[in-house]
Amino acid sequence: MRTTTQAPLKVANEVWITTALLHREHPDRPDFLIEDIVKRAKKEEFGKSLRPGFYVHVVQHCVANRPPNPGRYRVLYETAPGGRRRLFRKGDTYHPAREGTKVTPEKEDLPERYRSLIDWYREWSHATTRTRREDPLRSMRVAGKGLWTGVDPDDYVRQLREGWE
Repeated sequence: MRTTTQAPLKVANEVWITTALLHREHPDRPDFLIEDIVKRAKKEEFGKSLRPGFYVHVVQHCVANRPPNPGRYRVLYETAPGGRRRLFRKGDTYHPAREGTKVTPEKEDLPERYRSLIDWYREWSHATTRTRREDPLRSMRVAGKGLWTGVDPDDYVRQLREGWE
C-alpha cells in the first residue's frame, strides 16, 4: 500500500492562500492591510503557530513591485504606501529582478482544501484584468493637481533665478 504525505507548505504559499481567502471572503475590498493578512493567517492555523518568516514574506519577499531582498516571488502587489497588499495579477507592474518568478502555487503543492482557490484566482484575476483599463501613466494626471494653485509659475521661476549671474 502506497501512502503519500503532504510536504509542509512553503511560507510563500501560506501568504498566497491567506490573501486569496481574504479576497474571496471580502470581494468588495480591493486590498488589505499587512495586519489583516497576518491576523487571517493566524486564524487559518497552518501550523501550531504562525512561522516567523510569514510577516517578512508579506512585507517584502512576496511583493512584486518591491526590490527583491532576497525573496523574488510575485505573489502580492503593494497598492499603497503604509502596508496595503492584494494578490498580484496579470498586467501589474513588478520589479525587473522578479521577472519569471512564482505568482501562484502549483495546485498539487496545496492541501486539498485549498486547491479550489487556484480556480477561483484564475476567474478573479481574469475578471479584474478584463475590467481594468486604466493606463498607469494617465492615472498620474491628477498627481500634481492643485500644485500651482495661488502661485504664478512664472513668478516662481523668476524667484529661483534671482541672484544668478
